[in-house]
Amino acid sequence: MNFIKQDNMPRYVSSNEHQGSPTKMAFGRKVISAHSHVGYLEPWAFYESKELISPMDPAPETTEELLSFMNARGIEKSLVMPNYGVPKQEQPFSHNQLIVQMAREGKGRIAGALWVSGLAQNAERNETAFRMLDEPGIRALKMSYLLGGTPNPKKWDLETLQLHEKILKEARERDIPIHFHTGSGGSSDITEYFELIKRYGKENKIHLVHMGGGTSGHIRLITHWKDLIEGGYQIYVDSSWAIGFGPRKLLQEIDKTGVGVDRFLFGCDEPWSDFESEFWKIQGVNVSDEIKERVFWGNAEEQYFS
Repeated sequence: MNFIKQDNMPRYVSSNEHQGSPTKMAFGRKVISAHSHVGYLEPWAFYESKELISPMDPAPETTEELLSFMNARGIEKSLVMPNYGVPKQEQPFSHNQLIVQMAREGKGRIAGALWVSGLAQNAERNETAFRMLDEPGIRALKMSYLLGGTPNPKKWDLETLQLHEKILKEARERDIPIHFHTGSGGSSDITEYFELIKRYGKENKIHLVHMGGGTSGHIRLITHWKDLIEGGYQIYVDSSWAIGFGPRKLLQEIDKTGVGVDRFLFGCDEPWSDFESEFWKIQGVNVSDEIKERVFWGNAEEQYFS
């Protein structure tokens, strides 16, 4: 794969340069997003709120809407997964068919990650998802413990163990990663994932979304990074929602040592985050341009679109 240095400054492209399309914002780089969400998510009375709140802009609900967003941001290709966040187990599963549809209609620009769950109550829903795994363009699975459960195998009962091993087996047989949400504290804390990585990370590709999540998560992940990679563990990260020092420190370590250069991917996490800030989080780091090319598109091209 050739990584070509491009103009790094953003420019605004007038609509007459792209007849029939809206005004576009280009950032001077080829970009593939390895993490964004699609599908409607209803407003909810989150936390102590007495009113229904939608903490995000509407997510794309059609292939046309997704491609329009990608074109407006200069995103060449995207890996998309179901939108989620309300306490309804069936909700993210309901978008798996949309993921399949978008991957079919995206003409090579869209790949999909299907939602699965480690909770026993979702076993039948998982089976429905597994039947979609061999659809064109389905290249990953997505899991989160924000809706219950834990990624720590030491805390699983027999039924939960068997369910997780089924999920891991389906991913392993297809050589596709599982994207796991990470965040500070609770069931999403990076410390809860280390046992899962230890048990399954040499055979399964494990993508740790948000780089471990928050200050403590970044520090713990960064301090384990070199040993995990050199130990043969197939871990991957994206820097969406990461605090500035986290991606900066890890990318500088990668630039210095070369360890894990193929494991860091750009993800915009739209509509929960925003493309612009996620872009500059990487673009602003003082590392080699080859590293940035790998992060912005090269690694995702190899993982999801080759």
